[in-house]
Amino acid sequence: MRFVLLCLSLTLTASPSWSQEAIGLAAPAEVSDSGLLQHILPRFSLKTGIRVISDDSGAMSLTATPTGDPVFAREGVIYHLTIDDDSRQQRFRDWMLSDIGKRTIESYAPPQGSAFSASFEITKIDEAATLEGDAVLGEELSMTHCGRCHVIGPKNRMNGLGSTPSFAVLRSMPDWTERFEAFFALNPHPAFTQIDGITPPFDPERPSPIYPVEMSVDDLEAILAFVSVISAADLGAPLQHQ
Repeated sequence: MRFVLLCLSLTLTASPSWSQEAIGLAAPAEVSDSGLLQHILPRFSLKTGIRVISDDSGAMSLTATPTGDPVFAREGVIYHLTIDDDSRQQRFRDWMLSDIGKRTIESYAPPQGSAFSASFEITKIDEAATLEGDAVLGEELSMTHCGRCHVIGPKNRMNGLGSTPSFAVLRSMPDWTERFEAFFALNPHPAFTQIDGITPPFDPERPSPIYPVEMSVDDLEAILAFVSVISAADLGAPLQHQ
C-alpha cells in the first residue's frame, strides 16, 4: 500500500500543474485556418501545464506586422508574437523561440499550402531607411493599386500573379528604394501608370491596356513609407558558382 501511495505521489509531482485560467491567443485567419495552432498549443500545454487557446480577443496576438518577437514565417510573411508583462505569456514566447518550439512548428504539415518555418533571418531595418509618409495609408494604396499583381501581405497572399515578386521579396533587395521610387518608369508600369505631375499623359493612340493606375506624389511617398516598415523576405544565401 505504501508503495502504491509513493508511486501516486511521484506521478502527481512529475505532472504539470494546470493553470486555472487559459490564456487567449489571437491570430490572423490564415494562421488559424491552417491548423497550426491546433498542432502546437496542446503540445505546449502538455509540456508546461499552461493552457493556451485560440481566441480572437486573446491577451497574446500573432500579427504580420513587425511588432513583438518574430516566431515563424510562411510564404514570405513573417509573423510576430506580442505579449503582455505576464510570466505565463513570457513562458509561451520563450517556448516558441526555443529549439523544441521551432521543431514543433516545423513538424506540422498543413493540409493546404506550404509549411511554416521557424528558422529564418530578419533583415534589420535601418532607421535612416524609414521614409516619411503615412504607412497606414500606404498599405491601403498598395492593396488598391498594386494588389492585383503583387502579393502585398497576408490580406491578398493568394491573389498576386505568380510572375510578379511580392512586396516582401522586393523589400529584401538592396536597391528596393530605387525600384519603388521609379517603379512607374520600369516595365511594364509605363503602359498603365500615371503619376500626377511626373509622367506625361497617355498617347491617345496608345491608351492603357488595363484600368490605369493613377496616383499623386504623396500617394507614392505613403507607399514607400509602408514598404520601409514591412519585413523583408529571407531569400537564403546567394548561389555559389564553381
